[in-house]
Amino acid sequence: MKRSEINQIMRDAIAFIDGQKFALPPFVTWTYDEWKTKNSEYDEIKDCMLGWDITDFGSGDFHRKGLLMITLRNGSFHDPKYNKTYAEKLLISEEGQVTPYHFHWKKQEDIINRGGGLLVLRCYNSGENGEKLDTPVTIYQDGRAYEVEAGSRIEIGTGESISLPMGQYHTFWAEGGKCLIGEVSRTNDDNVDNRFYEETGRFPTIEEDEAILYPLFSEYPNMPAGK
Repeated sequence: MKRSEINQIMRDAIAFIDGQKFALPPFVTWTYDEWKTKNSEYDEIKDCMLGWDITDFGSGDFHRKGLLMITLRNGSFHDPKYNKTYAEKLLISEEGQVTPYHFHWKKQEDIINRGGGLLVLRCYNSGENGEKLDTPVTIYQDGRAYEVEAGSRIEIGTGESISLPMGQYHTFWAEGGKCLIGEVSRTNDDNVDNRFYEETGRFPTIEEDEAILYPLFSEYPNMPAGK
């Protein structure tokens, strides 16, 4: 992905989030230069991977296959001083933009339609070798548990949610416009906790054609230390 594309995706996201009346924490819009002024008081943001995460899943076409995520709070799998057992993210799925089939080894998550378009999912149970099983899938939707055939279309309207257990494959996209998605989950580490059904690039290779607007969380290790 080009840096100019990532920067524009960020600008569009902020405008959409503002339009949905959702307030972001200040660190989300700290520029690269502002980050240089931050000292060790803000290590949790870097160490727990808070902030921007934009991926095209290696597709080369973000608007066809991609996802924007902003991690608002999180703990750590590895560092006991960050002992939160939960995480919260904000996601934007564009109309027809697919997040490919994947599941999580350790993370159970609730996915909430916070506003905008309709959120559509398909789910499968997984087998011991990572295969998708053609067995009935139990869906947990706003306090209701029910079964559907594997791969059935599941619609999540505004204000509705679905709970996805560990090991359950899921794919999703928006219809009728962009969808603002909330995610409430157990502690999250995207470096180790995703199992994609097909080989997928999780983090983009970036072509630097203009200056960084806001750094991605994956770029924190390369930023200069603050004061």
